[in-house]
Amino acid sequence: MAQIRVIAGKYGGRRIDAPDFSNARTKPMGERIRNAMFNKVGAEIEGAKVLDAFAGTGSVGLEALSRGAAHVTFIERDKQAQKILAHNVALLGCEDSVEIIRTSVNNWLETADPQGFDIIFADPPYHDPQLSTVTKILGLLKHKGLMVLSSPGRGEGPNLANTGIVVVDNRSYGNARLTSFRRG
Repeated sequence: MAQIRVIAGKYGGRRIDAPDFSNARTKPMGERIRNAMFNKVGAEIEGAKVLDAFAGTGSVGLEALSRGAAHVTFIERDKQAQKILAHNVALLGCEDSVEIIRTSVNNWLETADPQGFDIIFADPPYHDPQLSTVTKILGLLKHKGLMVLSSPGRGEGPNLANTGIVVVDNRSYGNARLTSFRRG
């Protein structure tokens, strides 16, 4: 079992578990990219209702909680990642501020909370970017809500036609790209 660090906030410096990177199907977002992403999100995270789609072991959503998010909903279908995520939530003692949904994002979308989210983090597997699912997730953004999508450095993005959602930032970090979307 490997470990990664929560970067800043309430749990800053604490270590959480991650799968052994050499043979894992789920790989947590690197610290450099997570830090850049949260520096861009800034004060918007305070008190936010957050969705961590394709959550893996929870490093992004737990970073959001650490930095002041009010609640995080994690969605993860991989059983090994679910176990590590639940362990990490217990390790930080933040069970009252999270909900772990153990299914695919696409299945969950069929019954998703129509009230939406202030911030959505989507980090689908690079080998299966699930663009149609990512496009559906954008529909859960509240007015002025922000979604950050992590994707391979080159590739397509979700279809934004007739959504009222615009790209507000698009940056590459090695083989990864972070694209930020905002609902008008």
